[in-house]
Amino acid sequence: MADLKVDLCGVRLKNPVIAASGTFGFGKEFDEIYDIGVLGGVSTKGLTLEPRLGNPTPRIAEGRGVILNAVGLQNPGVEAFLRDDLAFLKSKNIAVIANVAGKTLEDYARICERLDGKVDMIELNISCPNVKCGGMAFGIRPESVEEVTRAAKASLRRTPLMVKLSPNVESIAVNALAAERGGADAVSLINTLTGMAVDLERRRPLLANVTGGVSGAGIKPIALRMVWEVCRAVSVPVVGMGGIACAEDALEFILAGAAAVQVGTANFTDTLAMPKIVSGMNEWLDGHGIRDVNELRAALIV
Repeated sequence: MADLKVDLCGVRLKNPVIAASGTFGFGKEFDEIYDIGVLGGVSTKGLTLEPRLGNPTPRIAEGRGVILNAVGLQNPGVEAFLRDDLAFLKSKNIAVIANVAGKTLEDYARICERLDGKVDMIELNISCPNVKCGGMAFGIRPESVEEVTRAAKASLRRTPLMVKLSPNVESIAVNALAAERGGADAVSLINTLTGMAVDLERRRPLLANVTGGVSGAGIKPIALRMVWEVCRAVSVPVVGMGGIACAEDALEFILAGAAAVQVGTANFTDTLAMPKIVSGMNEWLDGHGIRDVNELRAALIV
């Protein structure tokens, strides 16, 4: 079988398939269906310093080829994660990536300091479009991207920092370069696009928040283009995501330059999506005589 191992800024993954934040919880429910130890890693549900209840319901809506969410970073808080969930994830022998968010630079610095050395990587969520204060504001302008990245990096001594970028910007490549200048060891993209859905009969938005983050298979061409642009702009590793639903999708992102991929919405439509992607990658590589997945990375002919 082809070798699927990849290196993500010093973190060794058994394969390049990572569960995307917000779609996998902390992995316990999925582990009842299959051994999540077959994955390369898990990016946790977005964590904040204090517990959050999230946005009012309804906060999930379906569209053609996409879903919209306005969950609002509901989570139990970082201390509950450390107490109740971290040991389980570590027991699965996978990379544990803590996705973190905050309202202020100090929030980001404090949560990174609390998690330093306890997880394999931090994923800085500066791009969630569903939180009205914080988050989105840091992810729009390159100056603020660099500022929040620098603040988070200064609080980390042992743990690599990955910055998750918003597509709702003028140039995602410019923002990726700003994250790199701020000290990011890697970047991940794309987070959700901002959209809305309406109920024609009721003449009301389907989401209580009115707008929400759009994800799913329908956004893949946009995500793939942005990942390709960023891979050409930065020297740090890039983790690609957005609409990945099968092995071929994942391999296309790697071909465009991604070191690894994250799978999100596909987990809602098929709980076995990720193990299928892992095995499917092996089958595709074997069928094409490729012995190592890294041979395909950034091999796109343009």
